[in-house]
Amino acid sequence: MKMIRRSIRRAAAGWTQPGASTLASWLAVSCVTLVLVGGCQRAPSAPAAQSQTAEKKEEGAAAAEAEGVTLKPEEIEKAGIKTTPAAASRHAPEVGGYALVITREAIAQAVADLSTAAAMERQSRAALARSKSLAGTPGAMAVETQEAAERQATVDQASFQLAERKLSALYGRNAPWKDDYTSPELTALARGESKLVRVTFPLGALGASVPKTLRLAHMAESLGGKSFESATVWSAPADTSLPGRSFFAILKGSDVSEGERLLAWAPVGAAEPGVLVPYAAVLINGGKYWCYVEEKPGLFLRKEIDPGMPTDEGYFVKEGIAAGANFVTASAGELLARELGAAAE
Repeated sequence: MKMIRRSIRRAAAGWTQPGASTLASWLAVSCVTLVLVGGCQRAPSAPAAQSQTAEKKEEGAAAAEAEGVTLKPEEIEKAGIKTTPAAASRHAPEVGGYALVITREAIAQAVADLSTAAAMERQSRAALARSKSLAGTPGAMAVETQEAAERQATVDQASFQLAERKLSALYGRNAPWKDDYTSPELTALARGESKLVRVTFPLGALGASVPKTLRLAHMAESLGGKSFESATVWSAPADTSLPGRSFFAILKGSDVSEGERLLAWAPVGAAEPGVLVPYAAVLINGGKYWCYVEEKPGLFLRKEIDPGMPTDEGYFVKEGIAAGANFVTASAGELLARELGAAAE
């Protein structure tokens, strides 16, 4: 900069005598001045640039570390935070429906009618056979008596077939007791030892297939409550009061009551791998479902989950959480309060 001042003073001194040489000198001085000023504003040195890059990296690392909630061991113990490893599981998607427990009065009446018709049919058939066996012997019955026996056998056989068809119309043609009115399943239903359930699903939810199993639960059952499974399922006649596709299922060893309405689920598709998120680990905030996972000792990250696949043990999650991850199952609300409080500050 001292050189710039000297050049300017010399140019001012030469300006007193204008001329071509003076003008050339002034132009030369101006060029030198511009070059020197540009040199004063050169880019920062390499060490300074490296220092700025390092500072930016440190700021990014600090921001990444600030994600989630970080607690010291004594803070974790004081808050009562406990973790549970995520269990690997397989689960098939399910479609939901509604069920009604059939009262055994109707079943018992149908069974009684069928048993009575069967007894009468056996008796009349035996009488007709005895009458025919005596034909041509001294003990042969009159023709009118034999004709009456034949007529009665025909009537009783028709009554028995009608009782069978009524039972089939009420409870489906593919019932487990098909063609066997003495079936143990039918007897257990009539006695109330097992329960018959009628389940209805929305139209098109299951296609043309009959589910191999059904899962049922009480209407008022809370998440994580007990559900009942039935492996005896068959198609039921359409329900005129409720549009959809209906099935019958037999429940054994359950505490459901006759006439009770239940929730029902049927598996659709193949089972998929994933993990079970315990209900105790789930939080609801902002209309979404969350859980906390201990990413590393003392660092707890909040992860959103899809509640679309509830089970008896928890929510089944297909992605986002690996098996073995540690869920916070106690005092998760404490972590949420800390995180939201820190975000507000």
